[in-house]
Amino acid sequence: MSPADRFDFDIAVAGGGPAGAATAIELARRGRRVVLLERDRFPRFHIGESLVATAGPCFDRLGVTDAVRAAGFPAKWGASLSTHDGGGVRAVEFASSDEVAQPQTWQVERARLDRILLDRARDAGAEVREGCRVAACELAGDGVTLRLASESAGPSTVRVRAVVDATGRSGLLANQLRLRRDEPGLANVSIYAHFSGVEPLPSPKSGDIRIVARADAGWFWLIPIDERLTSVGVVLPRALYLSLERGDPGRMLAALVADTPVVAAWLAGARREWPVRVEKDFSYSVSAYAGDRWLLVGDAGSFLDPVFSTGVAIALESGLEAATALDAALAKGEPRLAGFRAFERTQRQRYARFRRFVVAFYTPWFRDLFFQPAAPSALFRAVVTVLAGIWKPRLRTRLLLEVFFAAAALQRYFRLAPRLVLRGPGLGYPSRSRAAARRPA
Repeated sequence: MSPADRFDFDIAVAGGGPAGAATAIELARRGRRVVLLERDRFPRFHIGESLVATAGPCFDRLGVTDAVRAAGFPAKWGASLSTHDGGGVRAVEFASSDEVAQPQTWQVERARLDRILLDRARDAGAEVREGCRVAACELAGDGVTLRLASESAGPSTVRVRAVVDATGRSGLLANQLRLRRDEPGLANVSIYAHFSGVEPLPSPKSGDIRIVARADAGWFWLIPIDERLTSVGVVLPRALYLSLERGDPGRMLAALVADTPVVAAWLAGARREWPVRVEKDFSYSVSAYAGDRWLLVGDAGSFLDPVFSTGVAIALESGLEAATALDAALAKGEPRLAGFRAFERTQRQRYARFRRFVVAFYTPWFRDLFFQPAAPSALFRAVVTVLAGIWKPRLRTRLLLEVFFAAAALQRYFRLAPRLVLRGPGLGYPSRSRAAARRPA
């Protein structure tokens, strides 16, 4: 019996977000028989509206750039950094790094972007089933059986040679195989909503994201979604969140806005248009990204705090990488773990590179340099290269990044730059006695 007779499809992709759609598009274009199973019906709301510059080359490869441009999303050229009181203002310009091939990206309404990608998967030849949830996944040496719960067709099964888990935070295989590893150092809480009437940045930077460091270890984002709506959210370490007076999320968000002067000024004439949402403890990794007949892509594998907006770009990149690895494995025989070593290594390296920045962001000594308007331009350009989504930069950039992190480490004990005011549980610098004890003789 040929493989075509034994299997309904070559590959099943569980989840139709950017990671799943990218995987399905690339595999279908390579001639593989693909079924994409999405539990929801699009369009649907999803957080993660701000993109980094590396999303552009992925869109080119997937054949959706023209559709993304036609959607009229706000153009994003970088970010605006400021402290809670409006000081420390600095522009992050992706174009300042000569390693960034496409410095202009977008702020997107995810419901529309995800629809574009899912439609492209259909056009590429993948069979797309919306309203179809994967209820169970049975991995075996001779294939994978997926048990489906469909809104229209009822229970059914699909047998495939391999499965790609793109189910995001719900983590179909990550939970089933007990792979997920929480990040206790990034146990954060986000509170967010969409507002109209938010004061914009001046043109031509009106589409850039604004990142505002609060006086504590929290921070605000302001992301223009379209001409009318702006996504406004705050991220707080869990210990800080638990120290605040909690209650109705809307009142909590309003109190945090009022406690951040520059954000309060931008929202003075704004109106909240969406219910306030709260998400907790959203950073995690996994002990394995691949195994015999399965791979994890996008948020199903790992997710980092949203401060640097890498989520969608990582989803697209990992989906393309998974498709390449699967196609090569199928060409050689069976999709076994041995054929996915390079894929696994890439996922781990990328996560580690971005994690270093995210963890550092929640320390006052890193922030002192990051929000420093007069930071040396060469060092800051190196940082911008990573913020643009390039996790594997040139050797010179990597060396400059080491200098930047060394300076941040010294800032912990020596005032190399003006210090931001930080308050809250467990925040601030070591006492003078502890600092002196750690200094070299």
